Amino acid sequence: MEKTFGNFTFIDTPIKGLYVIEVKKYGDNRGYFMETYQKENFDKAGLVFNFIQDNQSKSKKGVLRGLHYQKKFPQTKLVRVIEGEVYDVAVDLRKDSPTFGKYFGVVLSAEKGNQFLIPKGFAHGFYVLSETATFVYKVDEFYHPEDEGGFMWNDPEVGVKWPLDGEPVLSEKDKVQLSFEDSKGLF
Repeated sequence: MEKTFGNFTFIDTPIKGLYVIEVKKYGDNRGYFMETYQKENFDKAGLVFNFIQDNQSKSKKGVLRGLHYQKKFPQTKLVRVIEGEVYDVAVDLRKDSPTFGKYFGVVLSAEKGNQFLIPKGFAHGFYVLSETATFVYKVDEFYHPEDEGGFMWNDPEVGVKWPLDGEPVLSEKDKVQLSFEDSKGLF
């Protein structure tokens, strides 16, 4: 189901609480303009959050970041790409959810200007499809490094179908994450 408020179209995904958000761009021969967040329209859509921090990262092609979550201080994230393209994934970690352990993925690109809203209770990760990608996101809780958790990006129980082009480039931390099964007691 879709609902539109202002310049934003909020699209339900198969996992309750996750939304793909399409944003209207206004363009001419000079370039374009678009709103990326407008509290009143998000509130009308029922997406009421108090975003307190913006983050940005840049990665090269083939980099896979994830799958990460915060244990005691979970974050809602509003994510988008301002340069390049990524495959973005959220995994439902809400124990009482009928979609617990299921994932949803979407291609986010600077060209489309689309966004992904990931509420508290999800693991998150992305894979860079373009030569480079600049990824930005708003969060409603501060990052606590000691609180971070994660599980293997290629865990067979979760079964994310990443659109890989060769072996992914991983951080040292992501090379040694627990399995989904072994990490269940941590979230």
